Amino acid sequence: MLHSIKKMISGETIELKQLNKVVSKINALEESFEVKNDLELQAYTDIFREKLNNGVSPEELIIEAFAVVREASKRVLGKRHYDSQLMGGAVLTQSHIAQMQTGEGKTLVATLPAYILGTHGKGIHIITANEYLATRDFEEMKPLFEFLGLTVGLNVSGLVTEEKKVAYNCDITYGTGTEFGFDYLRDHMASNKDQLVQRPLFYALIDEVDSILIDEARTPLIIAGKSNSSLNLFPIMQMVINSFEDKKEYDFYPETKQIVLLDKGADQLEEAFGIDNVYDSEHREFMHIAMQSLRAKVVMRKDVDYIIKDGKIMIVDPYTGRVMEGRTYSDGLHQAIEAKENLTLKEENNTQASVMIQHYFQLYKHVSGMTGSALPSKEEFWETYNLRVTEIPTNKPNQRLDMDTVVYKTYDEKIEKIVTEIQKYHEMRRPVLIGTTSIEQSEKISTHLKEVGIEHSILNAKTEEDEAEIISNAGQLDRIMIATNMAGRGTDIILGNGVPELGGLHIIGTELHSSARIDMQLRGRGGRQGDPGSTQFIISLEDELFHYYDEEEFEKYQNKIKTDEFGLIVSPNPIKFVYKVQNVIEGMHYSSRSHLLKLDDINNDQQKVIYTYREKALNIDNMPALIESALQERFYNLVEEIPELNSENNTNEYSLNEIIDEIKIMTMLTSKDESILASLDKENKDQLTKTLEDVYNNALEVLNDTDTKDNLWNDLQSIYLETIDRYWVDHLDNLNHLREGITIRGYGQEDPYRLYSFDALHLFNEMLNSFFRDIIRYFLQVNATKDAE
Repeated sequence: MLHSIKKMISGETIELKQLNKVVSKINALEESFEVKNDLELQAYTDIFREKLNNGVSPEELIIEAFAVVREASKRVLGKRHYDSQLMGGAVLTQSHIAQMQTGEGKTLVATLPAYILGTHGKGIHIITANEYLATRDFEEMKPLFEFLGLTVGLNVSGLVTEEKKVAYNCDITYGTGTEFGFDYLRDHMASNKDQLVQRPLFYALIDEVDSILIDEARTPLIIAGKSNSSLNLFPIMQMVINSFEDKKEYDFYPETKQIVLLDKGADQLEEAFGIDNVYDSEHREFMHIAMQSLRAKVVMRKDVDYIIKDGKIMIVDPYTGRVMEGRTYSDGLHQAIEAKENLTLKEENNTQASVMIQHYFQLYKHVSGMTGSALPSKEEFWETYNLRVTEIPTNKPNQRLDMDTVVYKTYDEKIEKIVTEIQKYHEMRRPVLIGTTSIEQSEKISTHLKEVGIEHSILNAKTEEDEAEIISNAGQLDRIMIATNMAGRGTDIILGNGVPELGGLHIIGTELHSSARIDMQLRGRGGRQGDPGSTQFIISLEDELFHYYDEEEFEKYQNKIKTDEFGLIVSPNPIKFVYKVQNVIEGMHYSSRSHLLKLDDINNDQQKVIYTYREKALNIDNMPALIESALQERFYNLVEEIPELNSENNTNEYSLNEIIDEIKIMTMLTSKDESILASLDKENKDQLTKTLEDVYNNALEVLNDTDTKDNLWNDLQSIYLETIDRYWVDHLDNLNHLREGITIRGYGQEDPYRLYSFDALHLFNEMLNSFFRDIIRYFLQVNATKDAE
């Protein structure tokens, strides 16, 4: 173990030495580039473009290219890249992750790899955590890129198709990960080529990379359509579910947020709705609504997971504390919450297309990222994305004092300490930032401060309209700000006059998050660019984090603790225990992401097949070739079923009668001689195969005789796309229901992933078979009608 640690440290040291050599070479060019005129500097763009097109790697161009960008930035923006920023840019150009602390100027760092790779002309996507930051960075850096001869675009929600096309056709495009992902999904729902906006995905440079690739990776991007199905059932179901209690009608496991309906709960549902057995397959949709209603009651919390604004449920991002504009819970959960809160129910959202964050970013040829908190998740970055993390030294020495976490036994004792600490720093006139994990917690802290007469501001999803003003004043003398995670990533709190001399910004964390990375982000709001500052977490054993820990282990620790007269835990070592809990919870989240990814690997593989069919139909000039392919696929799938017809264990979809019906319908639609039906021997496999071959050859003859210039093909292209989309949406719904039972099935000592893979493949093949059948029949029917006219 010690050897591996030494080896790892040695590797990091070697890398930093190499980066320092690169920086020295860039610095050596600075004087010679300062004397070049603008035209001479701008001419390098064409030189780099030619070299890249001739096979030179971007890494080979770093020294000259970075020297060009630095000089251009000095002239256009009045900003000179620090050595640490050059190091970060070099790491990003190599498609790795650069860990850089708050205030190190990551927006300027991004210009370095974006310039080199942007000269390719294949499209660079610079991805930020929200649209405010994307717009800010776009506006700030656009003059620099345009000076160097590159085009720059902004991709945000609300743009029309033509505006998006312009943004995507630029050399460099700023935007959010969700908007890029949704555009990918929308492109694969397009009904004609004119609706497509994206080019092939080339390079993604992600700011706050751990937030986007890890924290947000537990929730897939979903495009949903409206459905009124079972809408009236939600309020009635909620009335029944409201009487349910934990350990009586259901079991709730906080650590995984799983809910198991107990026999008593099932009995009550059956009695209330007059159902004999709620677990019968015919009641699958009913049970889905019941479980979503139970989830709304037990798991989803107002002012934590969502807020109510203007009579609507607004989702709060647990990692940023911001409202997720335009997003709704899917699969009936949103309607269940509306029923719980006695709001008007909106139409239910049914999934039409989805993609996991992990799978979306794996589509890019190159990915790199920046953050101040990547190291705790370096293993996951490597295993999931094949991305290596490099820690970049700060431009100036870090002067921030991070004090030890203190742990109190109860919430009330913790609050008393927090208020005392705020009063102490307020008397010193130092600005104080109090970090909370939810809107609910921020409002509770606010109430306590009001009781002792301390003026303060609150920054959470309910006050985000005032965010800019609150943040701009947060580093001034006497300022007290309570904030959710909104004051985390991307927030620079500038110290006012006189504040550095007093010790800078003091930060109090009131709860630990489930991930140490988010705590690092809160600490990182202080001590930017060598500023003084201090941080401390003041927590209690009644905090939410401990609700997710093993109940028995937690009780053992509580029985051992000793406190002082203020409730401060002095033994056993509380810090050791607390961070053990945090590591366990983060491990559970990692396992949850891995679990979802394993399941979605199967969905993703199937989606790629469907998207391939769509792309062919969307771009093809030869629709008859697609119909011929469908004929072949359908024929071979039916033939594969024939050997099982006389098997006692046959569980395939197509019975003998269904194959006979297929032969009859195909014969009728092709207007061919039906005498072959009279001599059909149902027990003769060879003859049955030959007959199928004959009827499909007849269909192929019809296809070959059809005029390829006929308007039929335009109509057929639309029908092809509409049909495959309809089947895919239904298939996604079937997969969602299949996934709901995956954990229970795993108890049978069988690999649940293997079972899911097997069942999902079976459903997929059935779906494709049905799609091919419908497309073939539609073609033959329309063709026959046209000939009869």
